[in-house]
Amino acid sequence: MRQTEQNVSPMSNEGRNLYVVQHITAAVLDLMQDQNLADLTISQICEQAGVGRASFYRNFSSKEDVLRQEANRLTAAWKAEYERQDHSEPNELLISLLDFYKLHTPFFLSLYKAGLTQIVLDTILAQSEITPELPNPVAYLKSSVAYMIYGWVAEWIKRGMQESGTELAQMIAASQEEKLHDTAENPPRV
Repeated sequence: MRQTEQNVSPMSNEGRNLYVVQHITAAVLDLMQDQNLADLTISQICEQAGVGRASFYRNFSSKEDVLRQEANRLTAAWKAEYERQDHSEPNELLISLLDFYKLHTPFFLSLYKAGLTQIVLDTILAQSEITPELPNPVAYLKSSVAYMIYGWVAEWIKRGMQESGTELAQMIAASQEEKLHDTAENPPRV
């Protein structure tokens, strides 16, 4: 079971471990405000977090792993919240995902600054649930949609995430409609 504040006693080993993970994550994000991730040392992170190096390595394999685990935690929380709600419109998933990214703008800008937008792609692919059991056409379609969303999100992050999730989703829809219109007027030559 994944450790969360709701299911862990503060005095248990899991509670102490959750405390360590939260403080290391906060330390990395705080230190990244003034320094590049590559320039941070494990010692700096541990000192800022108030934990020992053994605690760091018990929970993380690297500085990048801290950010990867945080992205996975945030994405899992978004998915759980999304699945608790009723949805009637097909574009609600995309809008919800984009609003989630917007809500966590500082974190995703930190990933971009550290050159780790691959983590965003990894979380999008994981949410796409592309498995070996899927028929090839379905897997290819899911993969192409995931990479398209990643392309939009990566560029949005690169540009400072100025638009809301809803605005970005509207831009995506408008560009798709424009592409369909252009293709209908000027079909590709075969």
